[in-house]
Amino acid sequence: MNRTAIVLTLAAAALVAGPLTRGERDRALSSLHASRKMFLDEVADLSGAQWNFKPGPDRWSIAECAEHIALSEDALFQLVSEKVLKSPPDPSKNTEAQRAKDAQVLDAIPDRAVRAQAPEFLRPAGKWSTREDLIAHFKQSRGRTIAFADNTDASLRDHFAPHPAVGELDAYQWILLISAHSERHVAQIREVKAAPNYPSR
Repeated sequence: MNRTAIVLTLAAAALVAGPLTRGERDRALSSLHASRKMFLDEVADLSGAQWNFKPGPDRWSIAECAEHIALSEDALFQLVSEKVLKSPPDPSKNTEAQRAKDAQVLDAIPDRAVRAQAPEFLRPAGKWSTREDLIAHFKQSRGRTIAFADNTDASLRDHFAPHPAVGELDAYQWILLISAHSERHVAQIREVKAAPNYPSR
């Protein structure tokens, strides 16, 4: 085998995903921790009036945004673990162009300029009886997501599933999306707080 062929073979092998690199793992963990803190900071020390205030009849309250974040955390993690990672691996899709979607997920998903309708099963319906229960559930679920990102040896870059807004994502990008989705709805919570008639307490 000549030198060029050897180089090409090694380059192709490098793109066949094994466990995440340290850089990939750190990026996911940093994003998950940061969006966790954003959410918890925004829902801390709210009065009941602030928690339940709706800027308009067709707008969500902070309570509803928070419930959607908690519901979505579980649904997206379940999607990764029970669907994306159980799909047949396809290393041929593990390209530099595909990996470039990491940044797209982290930048595009939180952008509230593009509106989207939540599917029915992720719409808030008062699943948790108290704010404390909801926040405790979110902390537990995000802890599970963080532990998975920190410890998994799965080939996240070889398994894929489509997303309606950004197209096909690998399992690693779906993990990034969990964080980006939380950030998107933290921005929505801030919009509620910015409403002219948002209660002072």
